[in-house]
Amino acid sequence: MSETVTTAAEDTGRGRLAAAARADLAGLKARHPDAFRLSPKNRALAILVPLAIIAVAFGAMVALDFSLFRILNGLSRLGRFAVLMMPPAPEGRFFVFLSALGETLGIAFLGTLTAALLAFPVAFLAARNVIPNIFVHFGTRRAFDVIRSVDTLIWALLWINVVGLGPFAGVLAIACSDFGSFGKLFSEAIEATDGKATEGVAASGGSRLHQVRFGLVPGVLPVIASQVLYYFESNTRSATIIGIVGAGGVGIYLTELIRVLELQQVAFLILMILVTVAIIDFISTRLRLAIIGNKKFV
Repeated sequence: MSETVTTAAEDTGRGRLAAAARADLAGLKARHPDAFRLSPKNRALAILVPLAIIAVAFGAMVALDFSLFRILNGLSRLGRFAVLMMPPAPEGRFFVFLSALGETLGIAFLGTLTAALLAFPVAFLAARNVIPNIFVHFGTRRAFDVIRSVDTLIWALLWINVVGLGPFAGVLAIACSDFGSFGKLFSEAIEATDGKATEGVAASGGSRLHQVRFGLVPGVLPVIASQVLYYFESNTRSATIIGIVGAGGVGIYLTELIRVLELQQVAFLILMILVTVAIIDFISTRLRLAIIGNKKFV
């Protein structure tokens, strides 16, 4: 109740300030002319930047043979596919699909967890407030950039050639891809922490290791946990895609069934994936809110 009253009071205060500003608009323009007048440079940028974006987009459409007519002509075929997919039916393969979906979740979970555990300690090397040596944190960040610049699907193709087909290659692919992403995100979260806790530990006689352990880590863990939960949700979809190239999970069934036009089974698999992702999204959202202290997980 008190929060509602406070919010209403703040809204009322902002409304009064806005009304006062509008009433004295001429005076504001006279006192602060620079704030209401665009410089020639800013005017040129305001015109040229949208024009440049439009020109690049148009050039890309021409180079990539983008055609609305082809889309419109293909809508009837898309409609026929949609009709053939109804009703979704496993056709006696429900438990096979369920097992493959469980494998996909396992790939996403283990890959995300492995990447987070490996990236967490390395991220401290990339944080300027932990490692002042520019060569160390600069080199570590560039290494993260190189690793995360390679897509998960490319990592899957690489690991399939190394360890063979199956879910193990999928786990390694997600772990490699997320290692670079987690390293960047974790290091940025570490740099964004308030230094007062670290200063307090140092003032009480704590060593550099104590400052990191008791000053930095408690403040950054909720952010990191929230990021890991989000990536697990995203990797559930990624694990479906990499299965298409033979890295385990439901992807192999999707590509086979689409190839032989068993569209009712395809629709059933897609429905299973959608329901699973929705459940994971619901649970992970609640967990993220609980971790950062905005809402209890119920």
